[in-house]
Amino acid sequence: MNYAQILDIPSVYSSNGDGFYEHDRTCSKGKIETELSLNQFPSPEILWQRYKKYKGIVTKEQESITAQDYFFDGSGRTPRYYQQIAVNRTCEAIAKGQDRILLTMATGTGKTYVAFQIIHRLWKSSTKRRILFLADRNALIDQTKRGDFRHFKDKMTVIRKKKIDKSYEIYLALYQGLTNYDEDKDAYRKFSPNFFDLIVIDECHRGSAAEDSAWREILNYFSGAAHIGLTATPKETEAVSSTEYFGDPIYTYSLRQGIQDGFLAPYKVLRVGLNVDLEGWRPEKGKTDKHGLLIDDRIYNRKDFDKNLVIDERTQTVSKKVTQFLIKTNRFDKTIIFCVDIDHAQRMRAAIANENSDLMAKNSKFVMQITGDNDEGKMELDNFINPEERYPVIATTSKLMTTGVDAQTCKLIVLDSNICSMTEFKQIIGRGTRINEEFGKTFFTIMDFRNVTDLFADPGFDGDPVRVKELNEDDEFESPEDELKTKEPVLDEEGEEIVFDIPPVEYPDDIIDGGGIIDEHLAKYYVNGVNVAVLNERIQYMDGNGGLITGSLKDYTRKKVCEQYRSLDDFINKWNQADKKKVIIEELTEQGIVFENFKEVINREMDIFDLICHTAFDQPPLSRAERANNVKKSDYFTKYGEQARKVLKALLDKYSDEGVENIEDMKILQVSPLNRFGSPLEIVKIFGGKKQYLHAVTELEREIYKVA
Repeated sequence: MNYAQILDIPSVYSSNGDGFYEHDRTCSKGKIETELSLNQFPSPEILWQRYKKYKGIVTKEQESITAQDYFFDGSGRTPRYYQQIAVNRTCEAIAKGQDRILLTMATGTGKTYVAFQIIHRLWKSSTKRRILFLADRNALIDQTKRGDFRHFKDKMTVIRKKKIDKSYEIYLALYQGLTNYDEDKDAYRKFSPNFFDLIVIDECHRGSAAEDSAWREILNYFSGAAHIGLTATPKETEAVSSTEYFGDPIYTYSLRQGIQDGFLAPYKVLRVGLNVDLEGWRPEKGKTDKHGLLIDDRIYNRKDFDKNLVIDERTQTVSKKVTQFLIKTNRFDKTIIFCVDIDHAQRMRAAIANENSDLMAKNSKFVMQITGDNDEGKMELDNFINPEERYPVIATTSKLMTTGVDAQTCKLIVLDSNICSMTEFKQIIGRGTRINEEFGKTFFTIMDFRNVTDLFADPGFDGDPVRVKELNEDDEFESPEDELKTKEPVLDEEGEEIVFDIPPVEYPDDIIDGGGIIDEHLAKYYVNGVNVAVLNERIQYMDGNGGLITGSLKDYTRKKVCEQYRSLDDFINKWNQADKKKVIIEELTEQGIVFENFKEVINREMDIFDLICHTAFDQPPLSRAERANNVKKSDYFTKYGEQARKVLKALLDKYSDEGVENIEDMKILQVSPLNRFGSPLEIVKIFGGKKQYLHAVTELEREIYKVA
């Protein structure tokens, strides 16, 4: 019944093999639950009629839209369950005449793919013939065109430089590329108001929520079209509301749900406290900066640093800490460092380059500044997000990479910016949540220098979007000070952040905090010779419910293992009896134990079996190599023929290098060195067949774990 709710379907069944028990939310037989014989199971036509009743599908036109199939490209890719629900609900709502729709889906859950499937179904069923897809960044448009939307082929065009060609059916455009804020020059006015049947607004929290925004000008002009807003983070403030315009989300799929379902990467948080951040810094009387400017005598804190006071040693300490972490894990893990502003991103790039001079000597693109004013860096953005490209490895940025950048293999996000906006925070975290198992990306780390991750504790982080306030005629908007704190970057017609060339201006202390374009205007002091040191570090891990564990990962793991197994003997017996050890590992993973995190804390060379025995039951651990050597010293292999022995020894070496999960997978027979013995079919024949081969693998595992 829970699955029925999650999958948005009316009928579910259980069976004991002799009959069925039906739970039917449409009460088609006059009651919700019924016992059925084997030959009474409903036909597909009956189930379809129930589905239509459940969804309120009445007319032939509504049924035509609802029954239109998804697009399949022959690759085997199909929509995930939550994507199906998002697509189905949207198409069903449009079939019933709803013309303002909001979908809220966590970053990394495939919003663009969902948009493509919605557009394709409505377009293919002739419900919507001319469609406009709006975004606010060139990178988003380019990713969309090359990605899922490529299947529209010659029916699709990208509007560039305000050149309009009305012969296409699918249009991709930047909203800045359609408007000049001038009725005589606005490019969108070259279309008639009823030209488009459907407009899809990607990252709709960025502009369409505000009544005076450029997006709203375009939407108001094409008011007769259906409007679908896509976002991970609906904008909800006292003055601006996405739900005011689109209505409440028709479907919400959260970050927590995505992680629990295994579609999004879990994370750990490493919080680093610097002495100047935690204690503040006050200049001695008469202190001047590197340019001879007299520094105001007051206590400066993390809200000031890199905004209106730059301490060289602080930048160097952050870059050193980031480099130390990567040396410990993998120096080529893709990393994004979020900085206060463009100047900070430039200095951070230089500091990282100096800390990694050996790798910079091999390739100068090891670290790149990717910001709105840096053409060279922007040209490298595609290489950074391409899993197959090694360089750039590290990107320093301010605002440009917060939204829509599909960095599938990003494994480290560094927060060195004062992020006060929940919307911006969610977007930044979303840069790490994508999973790419082919390239080893299954989790990521957040390194926080500014206590930004306090926002994880905010109930609004993963809650349902709510309207904070419905504005009435006499309600007040945000004050100018508040606007300065939350202002988003101004973008040009190419979707790039505008860098203002304005003389430094002094601002009152009470408005110098938070983020925004004002960062570029403030006078800054640049100082050095300051003692900067790490005062404390704290690691937080995700539990099974998506919350953060503060404290010992070892204690948390002990507790979760002991909830599953009464004693060491109980665990060892169940481990040895399991046909596949992967099942036990997955069960513990569901309890919130991220073994990759765990290996880093304890020992990366240790087997998961030993990690558990050592942590939960205080047993002396063995490394995988030690266990493999114990097997090699025994006479275990003598009972097999020469070729079988070679195969098993190769499997043992694979276990030593990679762990037990890999040798249980038949796919391992397709990779080196196992593939040297022949095809998988030829290898299992060496053992007398697949059943005998699997039995030999099980016996090998028993030998590996003989010594606890």
